[in-house]
Amino acid sequence: MSNLNIKAKKEHTFDAIVIGSGISGGWAAKELTEKGLKTVLLERGHELKHITGYKTAMMNPWEFKHRGRITTEQKKHHEFLSRDYPYGEHNASYWFTDSDAPYEEKQGFDWFRPDIKGGRSIMWGRQSYRLSDLDFEANIKEGIAIDWPIRYKEIAPWYDYVEAFAGISGQKENLAHLPDGKFLPPMEMNCVEKEFKKGVEGNFENRKITIGRVAHLTATKPIHGQRNQCQMRNLCSRGCPYGAYFSTQSSTLPAAQKTGNLTVLVDSVVSEILYDQDQKRATGVRIIDANTMEVSEFYADIIFLNASTIGSASILLNSTSKRFPDGLGNDSGVIGRYLMDHQFRYGASGEAPGFEDQYYFGRRPNGIYIPRFQNLRKNEKRDYLRGFGYQGAASRRDWTSSVAEIGIGSHFKKKLSEPGMWTMGIGAFGECLPYKENRVFLNPEKTDKWGLPTAVFDCGWKENEENMREDMMNEAADMLEASGMKNIQIFDGGSNPGQAIHEMGTIRMGKDPKESALNKWNQMHEVKNVFVTDGSFMVSSACQNPSLTYMAFTARAADYAVKELKRGSL
Repeated sequence: MSNLNIKAKKEHTFDAIVIGSGISGGWAAKELTEKGLKTVLLERGHELKHITGYKTAMMNPWEFKHRGRITTEQKKHHEFLSRDYPYGEHNASYWFTDSDAPYEEKQGFDWFRPDIKGGRSIMWGRQSYRLSDLDFEANIKEGIAIDWPIRYKEIAPWYDYVEAFAGISGQKENLAHLPDGKFLPPMEMNCVEKEFKKGVEGNFENRKITIGRVAHLTATKPIHGQRNQCQMRNLCSRGCPYGAYFSTQSSTLPAAQKTGNLTVLVDSVVSEILYDQDQKRATGVRIIDANTMEVSEFYADIIFLNASTIGSASILLNSTSKRFPDGLGNDSGVIGRYLMDHQFRYGASGEAPGFEDQYYFGRRPNGIYIPRFQNLRKNEKRDYLRGFGYQGAASRRDWTSSVAEIGIGSHFKKKLSEPGMWTMGIGAFGECLPYKENRVFLNPEKTDKWGLPTAVFDCGWKENEENMREDMMNEAADMLEASGMKNIQIFDGGSNPGQAIHEMGTIRMGKDPKESALNKWNQMHEVKNVFVTDGSFMVSSACQNPSLTYMAFTARAADYAVKELKRGSL
């Protein structure tokens, strides 16, 4: 029997373990395997194969039984997920079933959990922006939370590195607070967006309108492998059979598999990280088979935790021992705290008169971007700190505007077949400050389908975020008016934390182990062979979409980890 156990342990022993196959987990797998490490990638979700797994990618609208909507039965099993837009008939099989692991909310929080290999890299919005020293220095300058242990010049080469491989389409703008990157050709604005740009930049000296910087191939290079150029279908959340946008399946996973060093295991729910008190290091992980409930263990010299902001915090909090009674590496008590997200659903829209003889070609999976312009200068005095950026687009109304009409005859048919008025909308993404009391913790009294403690959220907006909202709406209206739009309406869609799907924090990095869980290399202060490189390491949220930053920090951490391993320091 002992021989069988020894054999099983040997088969389950690798150089590195990566937990989670989303955007950061895919990058960790790629970097570690390319550097020669035998790596096992553990994913709790089910298999989703590139191209053949995207069952709805080529379907027409009329081929969906419910025309994209979800059923009453689906809502019953997806109590939280069905509250918002990401979950629909076109990608219903990609999402976690809430009834298997319902969470609790002391304050409203929307947690969108994927249940597939590749995670949210399949459904993400693909907007890709760098942080700058305006973001890395904000906390220390304003006396908020703790200082980032890193500055832009240290991460800039890694932004270059990941952008080249991922493929980021965009326009250089020479803005210090939104650094330019290694861009593929930008997508083109339509006629109304160009007019909007002219009107805003002509009336506001400190504002710039640019095309969104987005992880889509507008041109291909050898580094992109078998991926193809974007077809402008805008059906991205179904999965892209062309590999045109960056995802784990189309990009990092093929690169990792090419090395021959990767093992991928799906339906593998990581319950905890194993810690050896005598060795003072993590030795591996314990997993539960999602289908059979069978428990097994895997072992490695290095562990990369990339289970998402909430998932990673939950795993660490559940990894208790005599040495770490409050969770692995949690001497500081910060794990689960300083939970952040962006606030959004605030902005304005209007009608653009004219341009009746112009239209756009294709369905561009992208819009315009307006970089942050508030609180950039020393003498600005507002009733809130930080700022916000806008995303938006212009389009023409189509036949759906007449759905509620009762019509008959040639005039009505003509109206249905001709495009309507041009309209434009812009919505803001606002920064959320890091607050200690905003947190997620575990409830051991309420367990999920796999017997694991469920998450409890206690996270809400505070005065700074609430004060920012007025500007988010009013400035949008002012810019639309300045560019000649008519019938302008501001909108306040209401926004819980979590709805922007940019959750960050919970395992923050920092210089002082008493105030942070990770050092500048995304390495746990107290467990040196564990690295955390998903959104949980973030010290502040900035207002930019964060995924590109996760990629850059992951590549940097993997490079450091392998060098330290070879030195014998891990």
